[in-house]
Amino acid sequence: MRDLRDLTRTFGRSGVLEAIYLRPQRDVAAVAVEVVEAVEGRGLLGDRTADRVRTAPGPGKRQVTLIQSEHVPLIARWVGRETLDAAILRRNLVVSGFNLVAARSPFPQQSLSIRIGDTVVISVTGECAPCSKMEAALGRGGYNAMRGHGGVTARIVRGGMLRVGDEVRVEVDPDPGESLPLFAPPHA
Repeated sequence: MRDLRDLTRTFGRSGVLEAIYLRPQRDVAAVAVEVVEAVEGRGLLGDRTADRVRTAPGPGKRQVTLIQSEHVPLIARWVGRETLDAAILRRNLVVSGFNLVAARSPFPQQSLSIRIGDTVVISVTGECAPCSKMEAALGRGGYNAMRGHGGVTARIVRGGMLRVGDEVRVEVDPDPGESLPLFAPPHA
């Protein structure tokens, strides 16, 4: 019988990077791009998070934000819309195919990472709770529609190029600098 630690690091399949959005400035609409450079310890080039100078010590916990593609239609329905452009939600990366929240280990001594494409590695740092602006962007109930479905914040551990369509997979970090994939390929 498998223990809980083993179960929390096993994923059934990999996912896909569905969309990339950059937020060039505060209160400016997010811009969709097909390719972007992820910079270790900073964020995505062209996004206001990567472009600002950090004054706090250490790497920021919100260098990049991710949301689950499967949650976007739910949020739309909860605010009475048929569809919803994910750009309105102001998350950087839209991913599909696996449970994004499960990519953060409940065990402090067990580190999980998300690998996107061949080189980019990110580490989930926490929940990406909605801000009050979601009420204005989505309409009445928008804030509550996103609660628990707003995605996650993450830190960029290893930089590189991200492309829409890249494979996204969760990995366990047995020790720093080494990763072991923990997914099975989709069944044919």
